[in-house]
Amino acid sequence: MSKAIVRVYTDYKSPYAYVATASTYQLAETYDVELEWLPYTLRIAEYLGSVEDRSPHYWRKVRYAYMDARRHANKQGLILKGPERIYNGYYSNAGMLYSQRNGFFRRYNDIVFERFWRRELDVDSRQQIADVISSLGGDPGEYVEFAEGPAREEHDRIIDEAESIGVFGVPMFVFEGELFWGGDRLDLLCERLEPLRSAGLPALNPQGNEPPMVHHARALKK
Repeated sequence: MSKAIVRVYTDYKSPYAYVATASTYQLAETYDVELEWLPYTLRIAEYLGSVEDRSPHYWRKVRYAYMDARRHANKQGLILKGPERIYNGYYSNAGMLYSQRNGFFRRYNDIVFERFWRRELDVDSRQQIADVISSLGGDPGEYVEFAEGPAREEHDRIIDEAESIGVFGVPMFVFEGELFWGGDRLDLLCERLEPLRSAGLPALNPQGNEPPMVHHARALKK
């Protein structure tokens, strides 16, 4: 019997997706589900407007959002430095698809998130992503061919399909057609997954009010 599937839409340039990653991994450990990780490349200019048109009110919200996301990162021992410019991130998300096909997704996922938020990786650099692929045992040349060929069509198809079911931001979790936006909605997702709990794991954390992964890593949603 196949496992139930939780779709996870993510993007490496989202701090909120980053700080929710560890909690997301734990879903598969706590519940009898399979995680299907999919790229949802945020179009920042479309989502937030041009930099020149953003108001002082907007920038106050941005500063607060990064401060709050950094608090969650600090709890997990993660470094989260604000991006130095606006990124697209297609090449890193093409690498996500490539790494899944070649059996090293989780290592790739962790490295790209960590290095980007340390300002050690340009997610718009095809060469830098190819170097990450190579360091994990993948074929950088094959990755480049994939990124410049079939990955573009697959990437766009994934996003079109995501938006057709209501996805608009990340991290977004989809279970049986129901959407949960943000790491701070993992508790609601866990309630839906409760019948699929793996045998022997406790239902609640020691405080008795949240699933264990949510207690340790709540994330501001994007």
